[in-house]
Amino acid sequence: MVDDEPRTRKLQVANARPEDSGRGVAHVPRAMLAALGITEGDVIEIVGKRSTPARAVLPYPEDEGLEIIRVDGLQRANAGAGSGDFVEVRAAESKPAGRVVLAPAAQNLRLQGSALALKRTFLGRPLTQGDIVSTVGQQRVANIPASVAQHLRAPAYALQEIRLAVISTVPRGIVHIDETTEIELRPDYEEPKDARRADVTYDDIGGMHQTIDQLREMVELPLRYPELFQRLGVDPPKGVLLHGPPGTGKTRLARAVANESDAEFFLINGPEIMGSAYGESEKRLREVFEEATRAAPSIVFIDEIDSIAPRRDRVQGEAEKRLVAQLLTLMDGLEARANLVVIAATNRPEAIDEALRRPGRFDREIIVGVPDERGRREILGIHTRGMPIADDVDLDELARTTYGFVGADLAALAREAAIDAVRRIMPRLNLSEQTIPADVLDNLSVQRADFVEALKRVQPSAMREVMVQVPQVRWSDVGGLDEAQMRLKEGVELPMKRPMAFRRMGIRPARGFLLYGPPGTGKTLLAKAVAREAEANFIAVKSSDLLSKWYGESEQQIARLFARARQVAPCVIFIDELDSLVPARGGGLGEPQVTERVVNTILAEMDGLEELQSVVVIGATNRPNLIDPALLRPGRFDELVYVSVPDAEGRLRILQIQTARMPLAEDVDLAAIADRADRFTGADLEDVVRRAGLIALRQSLDLGEVTMHHFEAALADSRATVTPEMEQEYAQMAARLKQESAALQPIGFIAPGMLQGRGPKGGD
Repeated sequence: MVDDEPRTRKLQVANARPEDSGRGVAHVPRAMLAALGITEGDVIEIVGKRSTPARAVLPYPEDEGLEIIRVDGLQRANAGAGSGDFVEVRAAESKPAGRVVLAPAAQNLRLQGSALALKRTFLGRPLTQGDIVSTVGQQRVANIPASVAQHLRAPAYALQEIRLAVISTVPRGIVHIDETTEIELRPDYEEPKDARRADVTYDDIGGMHQTIDQLREMVELPLRYPELFQRLGVDPPKGVLLHGPPGTGKTRLARAVANESDAEFFLINGPEIMGSAYGESEKRLREVFEEATRAAPSIVFIDEIDSIAPRRDRVQGEAEKRLVAQLLTLMDGLEARANLVVIAATNRPEAIDEALRRPGRFDREIIVGVPDERGRREILGIHTRGMPIADDVDLDELARTTYGFVGADLAALAREAAIDAVRRIMPRLNLSEQTIPADVLDNLSVQRADFVEALKRVQPSAMREVMVQVPQVRWSDVGGLDEAQMRLKEGVELPMKRPMAFRRMGIRPARGFLLYGPPGTGKTLLAKAVAREAEANFIAVKSSDLLSKWYGESEQQIARLFARARQVAPCVIFIDELDSLVPARGGGLGEPQVTERVVNTILAEMDGLEELQSVVVIGATNRPNLIDPALLRPGRFDELVYVSVPDAEGRLRILQIQTARMPLAEDVDLAAIADRADRFTGADLEDVVRRAGLIALRQSLDLGEVTMHHFEAALADSRATVTPEMEQEYAQMAARLKQESAALQPIGFIAPGMLQGRGPKGGD
C-alpha cells in the first residue's frame, strides 16, 4: 500500500474483539510498526474525520499479513471512522498532561467520584480533547503485552463501566496522564463540540455478528455510499424490520447502527405518537419524517411498531387505520426520500399490517434470535467488562449453563451478582460517611458464588411462558437402561453435538422419540438425562397445560409451544402421559372433537411445512396402544423405545446409584438384594432404599448406618409393580408396535384405485 507522506500508513478499519473494548489499544500489522519506526506499546495517531491516539499492539494471529487496524467502537467514534473505512496511521508523541477535565458522556448520568481513582485508572493512557474514554480496568485479557498492561489499572467505578468525555487538556494535543496530572471531574454531561456519539457501538452488542453484517449492508451502504446504487440503477433499501423475542437487543442494535454510520437518529416510540385530536397522530408522524429528511443521512427508528401499525382488518378504530395508511405513504409514497432508512422493531411481527411487509417498504426482515453459547459468552464479556472478577469466575461455564438467556437476562445476571458482592461488604461500610474507603473498593470483587446465587433469581425470559428446567440428571444417574440410553444418545445427543456428521452422511436426525413401558421404569429420567447431556433447553409440558375448554385455544397453545422451542433451539420438548393428549382419532362421537384437532395440530407441527431445526420431541406413555397411529410413523416419532423392567445387572446399578449417599453397613449385599428384587422397576428399588432408611430411623434417630436387616424388612414390605402378566403384555405390545410402525407408510391407508376416483371394486 502506497504511503501518502513519510512515516504515515493507510489502513482499513476493522472491529476489535469485545474483550479489548475500552482499553485504548490498536492492533496493527507488524510491517507498519517497522515502517513507522516504533515498537509495541508506543503511541500512534489514528486520523479519520478526527484524530485520536492509541497504543499500538501486535495483530491477532488470524490477522497476520493483513493491512488492517483493529480498534474498538469508542476509538472508531473518536477518529470519526466506521468499520471498513480507511484511516491514516502515524507515529505520535504523547506529552505529560498538566490538567485534564472530564465529564459524563451520557446525558442521564451524574457522577461524584474521586479524581485519585480516575488517575489510577487512566495512568499512562493517551488521549486528546473530544475523546470518549472508558473506565474499564486491568483484566485477564490475552494479546495485551506487559508494556501496555502496565498502563491498565483497576476500574475507577468498581462494578460498572463508565464512559467519560475529555472536555479539555493542558497542553493541547495528544497527552497522557501521569502522577503529576491534575484531574477535574465535572458531575454533569456537557455537549461535545466536535465528537461523534459513542454511547452504543458494535462492541457493546454480543452474539450478533451475522445480524450486524446483514443490517450494515442494508443501512450503512445506502447512507454512506448512495452513488453505488445510482451507478447500479436501483433504488436503495428503504426499511428493515427487526423481530425476535423481548430482550434480544433490537433497540440497542438500531442505536449502534446509527452511531457507527454517522447518521442522525430519530426515535418514534409507538404509543407516544398517538394523539387525541383528529389527524394529530398522522401530523406527528409526518413531522418526524420531514425533520429526518432535512437532516439526511438519517435513520428513523420505530420501536414497538405493532402498536401503531396493526393489521387494519383486526382493529375497529378509524384513527389506527389512518395512521397505518399514513405510514405506508411516508415509506413508499409519491415523494422520493433519499438517504433515509426506516428501522422498526417488534416481537409480534404477525400483528403488523401486511402492506408494510413487502419490498419497497420493509425490504428485509431480520430475526434477532436468542443467542447461542458463543453469543452468551460474548454478552457476558461485555457486561462484565468493567467488573473486577475473581479468579474463580469462569465465564465459559456461565455461558454453557445459561440456556435460553437473552441479552437482557445476562445483563440482569451480572447486575444481581454485583449486588451480592456489594451486600458482602456492607458490614464494612460506615453509612454516615460520604465516600467509601479506597481499600474497600480495591478489595471488592465479584466471585463465582455471587453468580451462582444470581442464577437462582434470574429466569430466562425467552422461556418464561413455558415450564423450563435445566436438568441436573446425567447418564451416570441412570441405571439398567443401556439399550434405551444408546438409542437416545445416537438420536438426540449426537445430532445436537455433531450435526456435520449427519450432513456428511446425507441423513436427517430423528424428530421424535416415544418412550413406552411399564410405570416407574425411568422414562422421565431418561428424557431429563438426554437434555442435560446434549446441553439443550428442556421444556416439560403436561397434557393439562395444553388442553383448554375454549374453542381453538388448545391448538394455539401447541403452536405457541413449538414456536417457542424453535426460538430457543437446541431444545428438547418432553410431553408426559402422551396418550391423554393424542388419543386415536375417531373414537369420541359425542364430544366436540377437541382431541382430534389437537392430534392434527401436533401432526402438522412435527412433520409440516415448517421443519423442526434442532428441536426433538420426546413423549412418554405406558399405554402406547391408545396413541393415534399417524404419530407412530417415521418422520414424526421416528424411534419407539421400549423401556423395560431392568434385569439383575440393571437393578444392581440402580441400587448403587440410590445408595450412593446412604451410610451402608459392611454386611449390606446389594447384589443379593438385586437378585431378590425380580421385576422391580427403578421406582420400586428407590422405594426399597427409602423404606430401609426409614426403618433404620424408626429403630433409632441416632443410628449411623443402614444394615442388611433393614433392607430385608424393606423387601418384605415392598412388592413389584409389574406382574408377570403385565410384563408379557408389554413384550407383546412392543413386538406389535414394531411391526405396525414398519408397515405404516407416510402416504397413509389409501386403497388401490381410489386415487383414480374408483371404489375398491372399480365402480364409479
